[in-house]
Amino acid sequence: MSVSPFDHPVLGGLLGDEEVSRFFSAEAEMQAMLEFEIALAGAEAAEGVVAEEAGAAIAKALGGFEPDLERLREGTARDGVVVPELVKQLRAVVGEPHGSSVHFGATSQDVIDTGLALRMVRITTLLEQRLDGIVAFLAELEERDGSREVMAHTRMQAAIAVPASRKIASWRQPLERHLDRFGPVRAEVAVLQFGGAAGTLEKLGERAAAVTERLAKALGLRAVSQARHSERDGITGFASWLSLVTGSLGKMGQDIALMAQSEVGEIRLATGGGSSAMPHKVNPVGAETLVALARFNATLVSGMHQSMVHENERSGAAWTLEWLILPQMVVATAAALRCAEALLRGLSFTDAR
Repeated sequence: MSVSPFDHPVLGGLLGDEEVSRFFSAEAEMQAMLEFEIALAGAEAAEGVVAEEAGAAIAKALGGFEPDLERLREGTARDGVVVPELVKQLRAVVGEPHGSSVHFGATSQDVIDTGLALRMVRITTLLEQRLDGIVAFLAELEERDGSREVMAHTRMQAAIAVPASRKIASWRQPLERHLDRFGPVRAEVAVLQFGGAAGTLEKLGERAAAVTERLAKALGLRAVSQARHSERDGITGFASWLSLVTGSLGKMGQDIALMAQSEVGEIRLATGGGSSAMPHKVNPVGAETLVALARFNATLVSGMHQSMVHENERSGAAWTLEWLILPQMVVATAAALRCAEALLRGLSFTDAR
């Protein structure tokens, strides 16, 4: 075991997802925050909030910027967030006379939340593609094996014979419904967070709305009427969607594990896990992993609902709780989608009954 099995050099092979995990690396987070700072300077220069030369100078200086990570670590331990030390380093590298224009009018939460939103746009695209693929696999499976007869079970007891299409549809249709819900859920995380110290953008005066619109357009995010620093329903709704997806995949995994039991034999798995003591076994590792990840996300989603409770305009505690939970939920969902695809590729219904 380890603190995080998702990026563990051994357990990561079972539970990890390198393609999605890289969006939560320090490098990816820094890059997203730099995107925000460069775009902010450009928007403010275009609207006359800072000098036109400042926008160009900041973009040039920050284009190849590499932060001092040890100082960022020390600063985060001191300040609770990385941004104060990061901005200090950015202003130093830009230098005079434009260093003071870096981060003008913004606050730490603007940088961190918008950096997360930029990464979430890319992550959600990958998740949608994978979910689409699994729905297509299930449709193919239903067409190929749907006419085979299997035993329905209610309360773990044999009920009546049903076509396999009935089982497969119960796996596929919830995933299709999750795809239907996905657009509005994604829109609520692809939001620009830009409110300044207490959400009023007081330093920008009458240019606040224009800068916000220009900044959102530059970053490919949605502008909202006011920053949602303490309104966490959007990100929590996304976490709930993640748990719904893994829950539906877990139900599928549980069914497959039961139907693949030696004494049932209604499903054949092309590959499975071996046993150190019983070499004849083909354990349904992929199906079991889906069940474990479903239960993992179902446990964590309650913590995301706890993180909605902010004090007034910003909470350090609730915000930090979000950092602890959300990346794990995202990677768990990505891993479940990856695992489900691999499981379905080698799965077939049999004529055992």
